[in-house]
Amino acid sequence: MIKETIVDGFHNAPHRSLYHALGLTDEEQARPLIGIVCSYNEIVPGHTNLDKIAQAVKLGVAMAGGTPIMFPAITVCDGIAMGHTGMKYSLVTRDLIADSTEAMVMAHGFDGLVMIPNCDKNVPGLLMASARLNIPTVFVSGGPMLAGRVNGKKRSLSSMFEAVGAYKAGSINEEQLTEFEKKVCPTCGSCSGMYTANSMNCLTEVLGMGLKGNGTIPAVYSARIELAKHAGMQVMELVRKNIRPRDIMTAAAIKNAITADMALGCSTNSMLHLPAIANELGVPFDLDEVNAISEKTPNLCHLAPAGPTYMEDLNEAGGVHAVLKELETLGLLDTSVMTCTGKTMAENLENIVNLDEEVIRKPENAFGKTGGIAALKGNLAPDGCVVKRAAVAPEMLVHEGPAKVFESEEECIAAIYGGKIVKGDVVVIRYEGPAGGPGMREMLSPTSAIAGMGLDKDVALITDGRFSGATRGASIGHVSPEAANGGVIAYVKDGDIISIDIPNYSIKLNVSDEELAKRKAEMPIKKKEVSGYLKRYAAQVSSADKGAIINK
Repeated sequence: MIKETIVDGFHNAPHRSLYHALGLTDEEQARPLIGIVCSYNEIVPGHTNLDKIAQAVKLGVAMAGGTPIMFPAITVCDGIAMGHTGMKYSLVTRDLIADSTEAMVMAHGFDGLVMIPNCDKNVPGLLMASARLNIPTVFVSGGPMLAGRVNGKKRSLSSMFEAVGAYKAGSINEEQLTEFEKKVCPTCGSCSGMYTANSMNCLTEVLGMGLKGNGTIPAVYSARIELAKHAGMQVMELVRKNIRPRDIMTAAAIKNAITADMALGCSTNSMLHLPAIANELGVPFDLDEVNAISEKTPNLCHLAPAGPTYMEDLNEAGGVHAVLKELETLGLLDTSVMTCTGKTMAENLENIVNLDEEVIRKPENAFGKTGGIAALKGNLAPDGCVVKRAAVAPEMLVHEGPAKVFESEEECIAAIYGGKIVKGDVVVIRYEGPAGGPGMREMLSPTSAIAGMGLDKDVALITDGRFSGATRGASIGHVSPEAANGGVIAYVKDGDIISIDIPNYSIKLNVSDEELAKRKAEMPIKKKEVSGYLKRYAAQVSSADKGAIINK
């Protein structure tokens, strides 16, 4: 649907009268109408600056001859929602965002869109919407937060969660904990490490839907406002050339995004969001292909929590495009793909230089020969599970130990703080999957508690839920099938030996098939009583290996 459908002709006079009610002149109505999808709110730190981004985008659109019209999209702050019932409402908003944006655009007939997301599910939700709607679209995010500083060291939100574990373990006192609290999140913006929000904003550049710098220019830099103006101007160019999201987000672009994901060391949540975006595009997505790409893609970045560098450092080093330039030299990208610049990726990379070879390693000096994420399979996860390999200590890449099983995140947290988790354990948290949670809660609290108490090099954690990009250690999520759907994870018992071999992409419950069959007959699947949107979501959502998409 385009503007002419509801604006031009005598029969559309009633529609035009309502545009006049908005104060739109005849001249404005005659220009392309550009929807500005702004996710501004006053509760998410990554979104409190989006009103300024939106105004800059509107100026850019107007300067290039369009008429900008803004409408909202929701988002949840995963950090604030972490560790309580609110986290059940995080992943589920991805589909609400996609659906509500589709409804607004189809009802009002825009010629083009500028999407202004920033945090977590907001970015993939709007990417899913753009794939569905397929009208000229540019993304410009709110940008990452600057790193905090405590005791002269850069810190971020994951440092805060780990500080809670350290306080509980007696490693720091209340005064030190308060110092972390006041200093780790010093500005607006998406939290400063390579967490989910920044992962997806970086991958938006790789997918060709965001301009250079979209993933890395800090929220508080004036360059972010300039980028927003350019995004507003660029969407008009896409409208004129009729370049649409499905011209840009092709199967090759999805593969490029997986490759860049491996080099950057992105959040494991990308293994939920890229499949969901691919599904909207009609592009197949297979976890086995993820491993195949990982095998030949070096891990070039160790951003927090995997290492000591932050998004501001990646920006100074040349940003996402500098990472792509290194991958281009290895022949790992299809650079013929179209982008929202109206040029191919190859053209966009022509004059790009890596400005800091410690932040973005050269391939011959990579942090690892393989990519940042691995998908594991075995009898415990026949359809797969994922781990952020780049954030796992070398001594935990291969691990075997006894299971300690918990039916929820809360039970696990109590056990960790109660000193019931010891070196060598394999913590299992189940009934936290997409349908079983429902909502597939992100579990930064238990992983941070384990790290804060100094156990991250000795204890593994496995769940059918998911983890924050802020997680480090042998944290394995997205176990599929999930417990609520009768997956093997539902039948694990305390003391069962679990073997993890990340380099060989293997995860195994060392229990015989006969014993598992006996347990399946004796151990009923647990069902949670839920209502409202969560009830509808639980009934419709797919497994994690399919991207936790809403089944059609």
